Amino acid sequence: MSKPSSTARPLQVWRDLNLSTLTAGFVAMLTGYSSSVVLMVQAGQAAGLSNAQIASWIWALSIGMAICTLLLSLRYRLPLVVVWSTPGAALLITSLPGVSYSDAIGAFIFCGLLLLLSGISSTVARLMRWLPASLAAALLAGILFRIGSQILQAAQEQIGLVLVMFVSYLLAKRWAPRYAVLLALFCGTLIAWVTGMLDLPEVQWQITLPEWTTPSFSLSAMISIGLPLYIVAMTSQNLPGLAILKSDGYEVDPAPILSLTGLMSVLLAPFGSHGLNLAAISAAVCTGHEAHPDPAKRYTAALCCGALFGAIALFAGTLTVLFMALPQALVISIAALALLGSIASGLAKAMESPGEREAALIAFMVAASGFTLFSIGSAFWGLVAGAATLLLLPGTPRQTPEQPLQNLPQPAIDAELAGEQKQQ
Repeated sequence: MSKPSSTARPLQVWRDLNLSTLTAGFVAMLTGYSSSVVLMVQAGQAAGLSNAQIASWIWALSIGMAICTLLLSLRYRLPLVVVWSTPGAALLITSLPGVSYSDAIGAFIFCGLLLLLSGISSTVARLMRWLPASLAAALLAGILFRIGSQILQAAQEQIGLVLVMFVSYLLAKRWAPRYAVLLALFCGTLIAWVTGMLDLPEVQWQITLPEWTTPSFSLSAMISIGLPLYIVAMTSQNLPGLAILKSDGYEVDPAPILSLTGLMSVLLAPFGSHGLNLAAISAAVCTGHEAHPDPAKRYTAALCCGALFGAIALFAGTLTVLFMALPQALVISIAALALLGSIASGLAKAMESPGEREAALIAFMVAASGFTLFSIGSAFWGLVAGAATLLLLPGTPRQTPEQPLQNLPQPAIDAELAGEQKQQ
C-alpha cells in the first residue's frame, strides 16, 4: 500500500478539500445509506427486534464505518471507504427469523473473525497482485453499470425529476464540470420539494444509545449466518472494492483493510453490527475524476464521507426514518450521474489491451447482468468468468516497457520519446 506523504499534515488536509470532494463524500454517504437502510429495517423487523435494537444495529455499523474510513484514509491518504455489507443485510432478511438474536450476534462475531484472519493471511493480497488491470477495470464498469442504468427505470416513474437532473448535469458539465453533480442534486431536491415528492416526516431528534446483547454461539447459526455473511462480504464487497481501487490507479495492500474491518466487526457485533467491509459503489464515487482532478487529493472525499458516517451514528434512529423518506428516483439518479465518469474510465481501461479485450468484455457482461449463483453475486462471477477466459484463450501478448520501439505503433513511439524527454 502506498505510504503517506511526508507533507500530508493536518493543514494539508484542509488545503486538499474543496467543494467537489465535499459533494463526492455526501453522495457516497447518501448512496450507501438510502439504497440499503431499508434492508436493515426489514431484517430487524423480520427477526422481531425492537426499534431500539434496530437503531443500535445501525449505530454500530455507522460508528464502525466512520472509524475505519477516517483511520484508513488519513493513514494512507487514499480514498478508502468502509461500509456495511448490503448483500449481507439482504441475506439476513431470510436467515434471521427462527434464530435467537444472541446466536445471531455470535454468528456476526464469527464472520468478523474470518475477515480478520483474511487480513492476517496473504491470500487476498496475492490474488489482487495477479488480477490484470483490464479485468479490474471491466469489473468496475460492470458493477457501476448496473447502478447507472437504473436511472432509466427511475425515468419511467419520474420522468420530470430525472430529466431536470440530467439536463442540469449536462449544462454544468459544459460550463462548470467540477460542480455538475452538486447542481444536479440541488435541482433534483428542489423539484422533489416543489412537486411534493420530498415529504419528510416529523421526527424527534434524539441521540441514539447502543444496546449490548451478550452473544451466544451456535454451530448452526455460525454455518447458516456467519459463513454466508463472510462469503458475501468477500465476493460482493471486498474483492470488487479492491478491484475498483486498482482500476482507478490506487495500489493497496488489502491486509490492513481486512484486519481493521474484521477487528471492528468483532468489537461492534454485540451492539448489532453484522460486519464491515470495503465499499464498492460508494468508493467509486470518491475515487473517480468527479471527486477531484488530482488523484492524490481524492482521499478527502472519503474523509468527508467518514465524517458524515460519524454524524449519522449519533442520530441513527432519527436519520433512518429520514433516509427512508427520500424519493427513490432522486437517490438513484444522483448516484447514476456521479458514477458516469467512473463507468467511462473503466470501459476505456478494460479495452486498452487487445489480447485481453474478450476476457474483459465477458467480465463486464457478467458483472453488469446481476447474475447470482449459490447466493454469490455477479461481481464475483464476473471475475471468475473473465479470469477463466483469459486463461483459456491464447490472446495477444501484452506490450511491456522492455520491448523495442520498432515493435510499437507510432503513437506509442511518440509517447515513449516524449516521456524520455520529460525525464531528461
